[in-house]
Order: sequence, then structure tokens, then C-alpha cells
Amino acid sequence: MDNIEKAIRDIDRSMDGWEQRAPISFEEFLKVFSEKPKMVVRNVFHLFHDMIKGYLKEGRDEYPNDPESIHYVYYDCRKLFIEESDHPFFADRLFANRLVALVDALMRGAQQNKIYIFEGPHGSGKSTFLNNLLTKIEKYANQEENARYEVIWRLSRLQMGTFANHEVNSFLDKLSRLLDEYELEQGQILEAKSSIFAGEYVEVPCPSHDNPLIIVPRQHRRRFFEDLLINNDFKRKLFTKKQYEWIFRNNPCTICSSLYQALLDRVGSPAEVLKMVYARPYRFNRRLGEGISVFTPGDKTLQQFVMTNEMLQGRINALLRDSNAVKYFFSSYAKTNNGIYALMDIKSNNVDRLIELHNIISEGVHKVEDLEENVNSLFLAVMNPEDKKDAQLFQSFADRIEYIKISYVLDLNTEVEIYRNVFGGHVEAAFLPRVLHNFARVIIASRLNLKSEAMEQWIDDPSRYRLYCDENLQLLKMEIYTGFIPPWLSEEDRKKLTAKMRRKIIAESENEGDQGFSGRDSIKIFNEFYSTYARKDKLINMADLRAFCTQVYPEIAGSVPDGFLDSLLRMYDYTVLQEVKESLYYYNEEQISREIRNYIFAVNFEPGTTVVCRFTGDRLDIGEPFFEAIEYRILGKGSEPDKRFAFRRTTQKEYAATTLTREIMAEGKDVTETRLFGDLHERYIHNLKEKALDPFLENENFRRAIKDFDREVFKTYDKKIRSDVAFLIGNLCNRFHYTKNGAKEVCIYVIDNNLAQKFANPREQAEN
Repeated sequence: MDNIEKAIRDIDRSMDGWEQRAPISFEEFLKVFSEKPKMVVRNVFHLFHDMIKGYLKEGRDEYPNDPESIHYVYYDCRKLFIEESDHPFFADRLFANRLVALVDALMRGAQQNKIYIFEGPHGSGKSTFLNNLLTKIEKYANQEENARYEVIWRLSRLQMGTFANHEVNSFLDKLSRLLDEYELEQGQILEAKSSIFAGEYVEVPCPSHDNPLIIVPRQHRRRFFEDLLINNDFKRKLFTKKQYEWIFRNNPCTICSSLYQALLDRVGSPAEVLKMVYARPYRFNRRLGEGISVFTPGDKTLQQFVMTNEMLQGRINALLRDSNAVKYFFSSYAKTNNGIYALMDIKSNNVDRLIELHNIISEGVHKVEDLEENVNSLFLAVMNPEDKKDAQLFQSFADRIEYIKISYVLDLNTEVEIYRNVFGGHVEAAFLPRVLHNFARVIIASRLNLKSEAMEQWIDDPSRYRLYCDENLQLLKMEIYTGFIPPWLSEEDRKKLTAKMRRKIIAESENEGDQGFSGRDSIKIFNEFYSTYARKDKLINMADLRAFCTQVYPEIAGSVPDGFLDSLLRMYDYTVLQEVKESLYYYNEEQISREIRNYIFAVNFEPGTTVVCRFTGDRLDIGEPFFEAIEYRILGKGSEPDKRFAFRRTTQKEYAATTLTREIMAEGKDVTETRLFGDLHERYIHNLKEKALDPFLENENFRRAIKDFDREVFKTYDKKIRSDVAFLIGNLCNRFHYTKNGAKEVCIYVIDNNLAQKFANPREQAEN
């Protein structure tokens, strides 16, 4: 028994005071409004925006100083769709940016009723997305710090003067005489009297969840807010921004409007009427249909369309002594006014519901018998592409429907995250680095269109990149979808990747991801791949992936373009070669920085002059030998004179137009912090690394030392080789997350396949 009492006491103590908070008076509500006006003056569109932004935070732009950036950034969606979710939804970078664009658009203009339909193929996770979204918005809306308020009227019996005690007592005396045969006791008579009085006031909740601020008559609101709020930035926004127009435009529901007018007629003072207005938190409860209502295609439509509360209606009539002053009835749409109304797939009964929404979405009002009911809700739906015809039943409806694409995942990082989530984070340890991502690339290739008009306009000759990309440029497109610009692109093609071109490439994703392997398919295929090749003594490599796609599961090879797997292997070869070079490379950062600073300064002077560099203090003899030495390191040893001269001129123009005038003089940056310095530094390092492996390729002892690393025999090699091999393996493990065995395996792979020779001068090959 003690345990039972303790358990009950713990539950009692754990109850949050916020959950039990009583309604507050209109005056107390105005104090809350004055203290945090931005939180109180929020309709459901504001709430939706703030919830999404609150969970996603700021996006991460990998290229923040890129002048051609289109702000296609990475958003961490784990808190919104994965954490605390029974069935996680994985939003790729494309969808996350679409979702943020949607909520930003909601805040830029005056909100009008629309239905936002998330459209995508079977197996793309639409229903999971909507369920998780609604769960998070319900949780967010019910937190104290995010509270919005709704109207609840407290009609004072004493103030209305509707009670006459002698009338009640006379009635009870007559009633008791009639019921003598039931032996009604004195206590029961007193209880009956108390029930008739029913407290000091009649409590009338607003079924439409109106914000208490709109009870103030519309014609007086501007003056009301002018007097109430201090002059600050929020007050300026309230009176000028379209996102707040609703607070001046919206009328209260017919119940609140008629109550206000009836009470005003009785008490004669708006201030006295407002004393009967109370506010309580607007709590969402999906299970009860309050604030959030979700309908599946199998849910039957309501037979009783008009809802009421006969007991409350009787009390209102008795209090006002008029049965026609206030009609307390409403429709089911009122329960989600200023909330969310969602359709889970537009088919069967949900087609009828969509048709019923036509007038509501178009006009924002709805007839309940002879009354007009305001409905300002956030309407959401998910839909399969083949059901789109049902949403087009009304041509006038079309401009009030906005489609948001949910495709199969097209961002390879997100695809890999799905495998980690389903099979456990340890799954990646069974693969050599990049092999798991390459499996994801194969799956995504089946979902992309074969031809891309945007990519063809950008890269006029794909064969230049045959060493590390496929002829259809799908591998390159995947990198762009992931937000990454590959370093193997030529300078010319990087310049052609303008903001306009980037938007065109990203826009093509709206017509991709409807075909190929679905999310469910990819998990099943990965499970078979992993089960087939995972071993304790061997990491899964590219040879395993190729064998699986062509022999074990040949449907994969038939679902991707011809030659794609060969191109994927070449890209892998190029990538691991760069990792080995990066890991083997030593460099003197101070010397490189000094040479680049001298070059930036020197391009502003004619050959034959001698100057002192303002950035280093070095005395520079400006001439062709000076430029040639540095430009070979930046552009590569085989650079032609014309190409070097053109590069020099371009560098000088950027220095004069941007680096000096804007970044150094206006923004106060050091020259090493400028974009020009960063670009030159990246090129310089890249070309130095190209030769990093050359001295070791002819040394057979180097290869053997790699195989013997971490074994006793490794100690027999000379000190220089031991130092180089340890440096190489250590960097591969620390920088690129290889295990020691994986690092050894990839080094031997690079040497035995002669990848350094295969990709000799890759930048030149790309440009020739």
C-alpha cells in the first residue's frame, strides 16, 4: 500500500503547473502580450514557421564566401524528424531546402488559405513525414514558452443581474412538493439549488480558438495597440509587416461576435465586456481533434455536421434572457481554426473532404446553417502522383494548391544515414571508406533522369571528365545535390557554375526521384549486400560492390546507365589517390603564404620594376621569371604562356575590384583572409600534392613497408621509410577515418593499380 501511495504522490508532484494553469483575465493577458508580444501575436502560420526554424536552426553553407551562392545549405533535420520518433523520416538536402523555402514564404507575405500538398511516389516516406511533423508541432505548441492563447468567456451572473434568489427558492419549493413521493431530502434540495446557480459565472469557450486580441472591435484595434505598446522594433513591424495583417483584419467567430454585442447591450460599456473575456493556452491535441485533425482515406465523413452544446446554450439563453442572441453551434472545422487540418492521402473519403474544403480555402469562410464561420487553418495533405487528378477537380481551386515534392532520397549523405539508422552505426566499420557512399550512389543513379538539360548546358564536353565522372554527369549532379563542388572541375567550368545555373540544376530535382529503387527497396538491397560480403577479417571494398551489382544482384546493373559502374570506380580511384597524396604531403605553410602574398601584390605592376611588397616587406623584382615560378605552382607545370598571362590579368582585376577595395579597405580583412588568397592557396596546395607520391612509387621497399606496418618486421626498415609510412597511415586514419588495416589496403591498392600514373596531371587532362 505504501508503494501505491508513493507512486500516486509522485505522479501528483510531477504534474506541471503549466498544465493546470487556470484562465487569466483579459488584463493579465495584456500584460503577457506587452512582455512578449512576438510570441502572443502568432497565428498558426507563424507557429509553423517558428517551429520549423526552431528545430532546424541555421543552415550550414560550405561555401559562405561564394559570390554565386544560392543559399542551398545543409539543415540538420534530426531533431525535427528523427529524434524521439518511432518511425524516423530522413529529409535529404533538397527536401529540407524546399521545406525552409515554404515556411519562409509564409512569413514574407499576407497569409491566405491554401492547401499544401506533399507529393511523392510510394515508399518515399510521405505519411511518415506528416506524422512526425504533426507530432513535433503538437509538442512545440503545448510548451509554455511557445504558448498561444484562446478566448474563454466568463459571464458573471451577478453582473448580468439574472439571479433572483426568491424565484429560485420558490421554484425549488414547488419542485420538492411535486417530488415528495421520492422523499427528496433537504441536502438534495440544496444541491439542486447549487446546480441551478452553477457558480458565479457561465464559462463559454470559443470553439474557434480565437486569439483574445481580436475581441477588440476591429475599428479600434490600431488605436488600442498604439496605446498599449511602447515604441520599439516589434511595434513598427506589427503596423507595417504583411505577416501581421491578420491581427487587424480578422473578425472573431460568430459566437464571440454575438456574445460581445449582446453583453454590450446589457452592460453598456466595452471595458465591462472585456472584463468577461479570459484567456487560456491554446493546447493542441491530435487525438481529440483540438488544434490538429488528421483524416485517413478510410475515415468516414461526419453525419452530424453542426455541433453544439445544449446545456451551455441553455445557460447562455437564461443568462441573456434571449434565446436568439447567441447561437452556440459550430462545425468540426472550428476545432482546427488557427490550427492544422491534414489529409493523409487524397483518395476515397479524403477526396470528398478535399471537395468540401473548396469554398473554405477559396473564401476563408464556411456556412453553418445560416451563419458564416471563419476558418483560417493550415491545410496539409500528402498525395501520390496518380491521385493528382482528384486535386484538379476545380479549376478555380488550382491557384490555392501548392505542391511540395517528396522524392526518393537524392542526397547520398542522407541515403547513407538511412543505412546507419536501420542497421546500426557500426555498419560503416565493415566498409573501406567511401565504399558505403558509393553503394548509395548506385541506388541514387537509378532515381535520376538519364539526361539533364541543365548539366549539358553547364558542361559542354563531359568527356573531359571521363577519368572521374560518367558521360551523363550523374555523379557530378549527385555532388551538387549534396552541396559539394568537386575539386577536379576546371577553372572555366567552376566559373560557369553561376547562381542561375545552380538554380536550374537544383530545379531539375523537382522532376526526379519518382523512379528507380524506392526507400524500402534500397534497405532490402543493402541488407543483402551487407549480409553477403561482411566479414570480420576483411573490409568490404569496391571489387565487392561491383561484383554484387553485376553478378549477385544484376537488377542493379540494369537499373543504372551503361558505363556508370565503370565511372564510379574511376571516381573512387581518383578520390583515394587524392587522400593518399594528401596524407603523404609535407608543406611549409609560411613559405607558401609568403609567395602567394607577394604574387597578389606583384600582379599590379609591369615587368621590369622593383617594388617592396606591402604584405610581406619583401623586395620583388617584377618580371617573367618571378611570375613563371609561382604560376607553375598555381596552374601546373605545363601551363602555356597565354594561359598564365590571362590568369594574371584576371587575378589583378579581382584584386583591384574586390580584394583591395571591399575586403581589405572596407571590411578590414587581412590579405590572408580574402577570397582571392584562399583560391590561390587552394590551387597552390593542389598542384604540390599532385607530385607528393612520385618519389615513393619506384621504391619497392616502400610498398613492402606498408604491408608490414604494425608488424614486428616493420622495425627492420630504414628510419626514413618507417617515418614516411607511419606518417601516411596516421594521416589516413586521422583525416579520412580509415582503420589501420583499411589504410594499408588502400595504399597497396593505389600503388598496385598505378593510380598516380593513371591520373597524372588530371587538371590538364580535364582541360585538353
